[in-house]
Amino acid sequence: MTNTTAVSARGLTKRYGDNTVLDSVDFDIPTNTICGLFGRNGAGKTTLMSILTAQNFATAGDARIFGEDPYENPGVLSRICFVRESQKYPDDARPSHAFAAAKLFFPNWDDDLATRLIDEFRLPCKTRIKKLSRGQLSAVGVIIGLASRAEITFFDEPYLGLDAVARQIFYDRLLADYAEHPRTVVLSSHLIDEISDLIERVLVVDDGSIVLDEDADDLRGRAVTVIGAESAVDEFVAGREELHRERLGSVASATVLGALDVADLRRIDELNLNTAPVSLQELIVRFTQHADTTRTTPGAPSRAHAKGALR
Repeated sequence: MTNTTAVSARGLTKRYGDNTVLDSVDFDIPTNTICGLFGRNGAGKTTLMSILTAQNFATAGDARIFGEDPYENPGVLSRICFVRESQKYPDDARPSHAFAAAKLFFPNWDDDLATRLIDEFRLPCKTRIKKLSRGQLSAVGVIIGLASRAEITFFDEPYLGLDAVARQIFYDRLLADYAEHPRTVVLSSHLIDEISDLIERVLVVDDGSIVLDEDADDLRGRAVTVIGAESAVDEFVAGREELHRERLGSVASATVLGALDVADLRRIDELNLNTAPVSLQELIVRFTQHADTTRTTPGAPSRAHAKGALR
């Protein structure tokens, strides 16, 4: 491991009785990177972040933050901020109390940024937190996550309850402050299209395993959808890795892996097919569905084979 790695896991496993939530997970997240952590509900994302931030225990394997075990390690924990939707506060706590506590804990805390964000999110700081709306509660977490300027910040679905305007404020302020003060950000979200322009790395958890771990730029453009007469689509996709297919009468659309070369474009023209780009969200959704198929179809390729399809 080198000092360019902020977060890493090796063989990370978490079981609750017979239920395996994380199954021998391996990955590295470089420093000063915005990483999107994606997966279905229950895939293991929150459990993974909880272990990385020493709020849960691994059954087996290792989690490292800047090369160190985060558990009972104040020198590491002071460099981490974990913003989670289920964060608990004392009954009489107000947002101003939460911000004052964060200022004491995070050495890079920026009061001016916090004040600007409070104004932009229109957060009533004198109202008890338990009286806040869901969106206002999310704003408290977002403000702490941004103003802490921690070296690693984990956001676990921070947008819950935020309207479209507030979510855009969050994305804009995150990107602007990241540009001025680079750090590592792990952003768990179901709104993949909304954050696709922010993220530099993609990590997808499915059924407790990492099924996709790639630089976002490498991933974009890795697949294409071809549309036309089904017989022509069949002819073009023969021998290719097909992620998804839809049919409407005699017309079919198939999403396939692989960049198109000159010969492919010529063949598409000869077969009178059309092409459409695949968004990052669609690619992740299709690939996750494809990985599920390989796990459940008798005689289908293994998960490792499915993961390797995007390599």
